[in-house]
This record gives sequence, structure tokens and C-alpha cells, in this order.
Amino acid sequence: MKIAIAQINPTIGDFKGNALKIVEFSEKALIMGCNLVVFPEMALLGYPPRDLLERSDFVDANIEALEKLVSRIKGIGVVLGFVDRKEKDLFNAAVLFEDGKIIKKAYKQLLPNYDVFDEKRYFHSGGPYSAFLYKGVSMGLTICEDIWNDKDYFQTSMYSVNPVSQLAETGASLMINISASPYNTGKEDLRKEILKNIAGTYGMNIVYANQVGGNDSLLFDGMSMAFDVSGRMLSRASDFEEDIVCVDFAAGEGEIHSVSENESSSVFKALSCGVRDYVRKCGFSKAVIGLSGGIDSAIVAAVAADALGPENVLTVFMPSEYTDKDNFEDTEKLAANLGTERRIMPIKPLFEAFLTAHGNLDPENPGITEQNLQARIRGVILMAISNKENRILLTTGNKSEMATGYCTLYGDMNGGLAVISDVFKTKVYEICNDLNKNGEIIPQRIIDKAPSAELKHDQKDQDDLPEYDLLDKILKLAVEEFKGIDEIVEAGYDRKITEDVMRRIMNNEYKRQQAPPGLRVTTKAFGLGRRFPIAHRFR
Repeated sequence: MKIAIAQINPTIGDFKGNALKIVEFSEKALIMGCNLVVFPEMALLGYPPRDLLERSDFVDANIEALEKLVSRIKGIGVVLGFVDRKEKDLFNAAVLFEDGKIIKKAYKQLLPNYDVFDEKRYFHSGGPYSAFLYKGVSMGLTICEDIWNDKDYFQTSMYSVNPVSQLAETGASLMINISASPYNTGKEDLRKEILKNIAGTYGMNIVYANQVGGNDSLLFDGMSMAFDVSGRMLSRASDFEEDIVCVDFAAGEGEIHSVSENESSSVFKALSCGVRDYVRKCGFSKAVIGLSGGIDSAIVAAVAADALGPENVLTVFMPSEYTDKDNFEDTEKLAANLGTERRIMPIKPLFEAFLTAHGNLDPENPGITEQNLQARIRGVILMAISNKENRILLTTGNKSEMATGYCTLYGDMNGGLAVISDVFKTKVYEICNDLNKNGEIIPQRIIDKAPSAELKHDQKDQDDLPEYDLLDKILKLAVEEFKGIDEIVEAGYDRKITEDVMRRIMNNEYKRQQAPPGLRVTTKAFGLGRRFPIAHRFR
């Protein structure tokens, strides 16, 4: 049996559009001589649908869309994910159908309820899996989390059952896993090792079909795979793009498509995918970005140009009396390198008008109020352009700034999408250097200059913050690994610095919860999946 793995990019709730993709890729698989085509988890409705599942008409529409597909697709077996209903209970389901008939349904047993997942909020767990015959092959269907509890791989178990061993014990020689597994750095290697181990341990061929694309904050890298009984990878689809690959276990043959060559290129590709899908799925086609001459706005502009096409990206340079003259040249060169439009809109007249109107501000020695006012003037300008020209505003704050509150509410935090809010400053430098490896995209002077908000004369980020190399290491321990002050100090970091960083993290939760959604690329991003109270006194 020749099997196609079709990783598609569904839009949540677009049943017509998603069904058309399923038909299109099924026809491709048929042309490629395949007997079966496998699509991702919830391919018909898009993952995660979240509280849309509370609406009966949404669930009804997904079932009706499945019924139409079952009757429409001929000549090839199809496995895909949808939501099934029994009385009032909902199930995260996989279905196999062919030539107008449903052959098999399977309901997800392991329902993740941590980090960005809350499937127990909506679904009931399915019963034990068992193998069944299809075209002479003893096979079984599993769904995403069902493969993440194998006692032979994981030292600790989150669940009391192992769906993989259930299938093995009932004689399955082929396991199909349909998945919507969100991306974070390093996860692709983890998935590969899990699947390789399952195949080798249980002596089963494995087909793994993963969703691709961005849905709000979550990014899905695809990289669907197939492994034979020895644990050898026979097929792999590309990352961050729709793709289809075939595998023939009997012949020991498959297709290996190229993926990102390193972590920096993977993160850039993830961000580009996330921007493209968020912008277009939200009904926009163009973006606007405030350029400062710094590295953060530079990388966001590069991502946006790659995602949307440079002709759809407007960059706006808004100098003040505190702006270094180099930034006039650097923003011009960056826009030329990217091919984006660049406008210059000085903020000095507006700043002076505010100073006059307020009457109690000091431009010669600007404190927090005067500095934030400049950021908010820029935010107003950018939002006016966004409204007038129907461009989504992309914010440029990185994870280091978001963590410490080194950003202005209703100023540089204004926007519709926080592109790099899950990318530490040190990682921003790595990505920019990687972008420039085959020729300068980000002007080298932007990479080399000391980071500055330029809201007063001779200002540098490190006047207020520790060096980013140090800061990011502490932030990673605190934010992504949930370490406390004593634990971080025991790891070798200065107590005074650690206490200051932790104070900043805790005191700025109110800012982050008002920020636009950000693209998730690490194991713990601000926003979805991080649920801290704003008002609390735990220190």
C-alpha cells in the first residue's frame, strides 16, 4: 500500500476552504499512485478551535462538511481529523473513509491540559484502541498526544494508559498518527526521536501527519514523517509550508524533502509563516512597521517583507531630537535592501505641542513621562496609518523587553501582532547574522550598534538593564523553566541582579496582558499558555 501524507494549512472554521484543500491534495495523492492519503488532526476545522466548540452550529457545520467529503472523494482512502458528537459529548476524532463509506473512527484518548492545550475543557476521552484490517494491512489510528506517553521513552507518565501499546498488543503493523503539534525550537528533533523509538520498540511502521501554518499565536511546522519497523525515516515533508510526500513500506521507499538548516533559519521561517497566516487569515494584506534604526524593528521588517512581499510592507521612520544621525542612513539602507517603502515622519513638532499643552514637562532632562510620551506619539502615528490605509501594525518588542517591561504601554506596544515577543534579544542577533550569511540584508551597523530606545540623549539599554547575554540567561530560567530566585542564584547568578530581574517580570504582568498576541516559538511564551495573576504579592 502506497500512502500519501498531506500536511495542509487549515483556517479555523473555514469548512469550505479546508474541504477544498482536502479534495485538492487527495487528487494529488491519487495522481501519485497512492492508495491512502492521511491529513492532520482536525484538518477539517483547523486547530485549535477553542470556544467555537461551545457552539452547536460550529460542530454541526464540521460534521456536515465531513459528510460531503465522504460522498465526494472517490478512488482513494482518506484519513483526517474532525470533531464527532455522541449525544452532547464531543470527541477529537480521526476517520478513515473510502468511496462514500466510513470504514473506521477513532477517538483521541489522551487529552492534553497543560501549557497552550485545554482539550479536557471540550472533549471526552475515547476508549481503548484496537487494530483493524484495511487493504490487507493491520493498522490503527491515533491522534497527536496519544503517542506522547510511551513508557519506553518517557521516564515519567502523565497518563495511566498507553494507546501505542494498545495497538501493538492487538497486532497493528502500521500506526497512523494525525497531529496538530505546535512548533517550538528543538521540538522537531524530539518528535523524530519519539516516532523512531515507537517504530523500533513495537515493530510498527509509522505514518505521522502534522498540521502546518499559523493560527493566532500558535505556529505549526508540519515536518510530517514516516518510519519503518527498524526506526528508519523513509519520508519527511518540508517545514512551514504545505506539502505532500509518499511512502511505500513494502518497497522501503519514500521522499525526504528539505527543511531549515539550523535553529535561526527555523525561527525566521516560523515567524514569517506566522505573520503571513495571521495577517491574511485576519483579512489584511498589508502591514506597517515603525523603523527605529535598531535591530528589533529591522528583523520584524525583514520577516514581514518575506511573509507578505516587500510591496505590501510600509516602514515608517519617526526621528526625534534624540535620534542618532546614523539611523537616518541605516533605515534608508534597510528599506532599500528589503525593497519596502520608507516614510519619514518627524515627531518633534508633535512632541513640542504636547510639552506646551501639558506645561509641566522637561524635554532637556526627559524622565519616564517624557520618554513614554514620545513612544506614544509614534504609536498614534502608526495606528493612524493602520486605520487610514488598512494596514495591520506589527509591533517590534522582543521577549527580553516584554519580560522586563522595557516597553511603553499604548506606545511601542501598539499593534495587531507582536512578531518577536517570544524571541530573546540575543536570539534576534543570531537570526540577523544568519540572514546576512549570503549577503547583507540587515545593515551591519544596525547589528553592531549599542541598543538604545533613543528617548533621551546618549541613552543605552544597558543603562537600565543588565547586559543581554546575562539578562536572557536569567530570563530563560525564570520564564521558561519557572525557577525561583534561590534556584537561579544557585545556578551561579548574582542575587542582586536576579532579584531585580524577577521584580521587573512580576511588576510588568499588567503590560503583557494588554499586549497584542505574539507568535510562539519557545516552550513558554507570554500570552496563551502562561496564566499568571496581575495582582498578587508573591515575591
